[in-house]
Amino acid sequence: MKRITTAILMTAALGFTAPVHAGNITIKGSDTLVILAQKWAERYMSTQPETKIQVTGGGSGIGFAALQNGQTDIANASRPIKPAERAACIRAFNANPREYKVALDGLSIYVHSSNPVSELSIEQLEQIFTGKIRNWKEVGGSDLPVTVISRENSSGTYEFFKEHVLKGKDFVSSAQTMPGTAAVLKSVTDEPKAIGYGGAAYGHDAKVLKIKATADSPAVEPTEENVVSQKYPIWRYLYNYLDPAKDKDEVAAYLKWIRSDEGQKVVKEVGYYPLPKDLREK
Repeated sequence: MKRITTAILMTAALGFTAPVHAGNITIKGSDTLVILAQKWAERYMSTQPETKIQVTGGGSGIGFAALQNGQTDIANASRPIKPAERAACIRAFNANPREYKVALDGLSIYVHSSNPVSELSIEQLEQIFTGKIRNWKEVGGSDLPVTVISRENSSGTYEFFKEHVLKGKDFVSSAQTMPGTAAVLKSVTDEPKAIGYGGAAYGHDAKVLKIKATADSPAVEPTEENVVSQKYPIWRYLYNYLDPAKDKDEVAAYLKWIRSDEGQKVVKEVGYYPLPKDLREK
């Protein structure tokens, strides 16, 4: 009883009063979300010790597969669910998967700190990542070949980038694929010729480029203000998906906490951007 009472008081002190629920929650999916999901879990369990939360990555596609197979309570995703994935969920649990937007992200473009290029347009990004531009001098940089670093195709970030930046075109065949955003970032920080992409929370050790929607548009940084206002052209939501039948008890309490002021404070601490309050209630 003492431990439960302490948990309630601690949570209330943080500005959010939630019922204490005993149970286990499994979360799987997006690598973009994994550092945020782990921090959420740590913070929540510190005030709700009766709830145990296990977080693993692997990519958005892996999370959706686990959701369909009943192997996770919550699927993390850095892209919206696909029609085929939605249909598979409906077959598995006879209901549309429930979607929660949980954060905003400015998908960032990383280059080595020594790279003199400071901005690119969406069209230039498309040409670089599809192999039409192969030397940095073609976009105002040094006379060096471009090394393209990408995510593997189970990644929601890979799919989002391919759809919204490459307009559905294939990545250049020489692109080096990495299993996670941290690996993309390490490759870029180690290689002066490299360019990669990933969530805003990962880009602290690399140079992050300003991006132009068109050749004549202003170059925009992926800051919170620019992402929330949608001035930054490669912004996106980050999501949780689950079987509606599981949206109760400890899972419901946790998801509500994620969208509370305290949960969204963690979003900002990690390096992503909190949802506007009107979206937290939907």
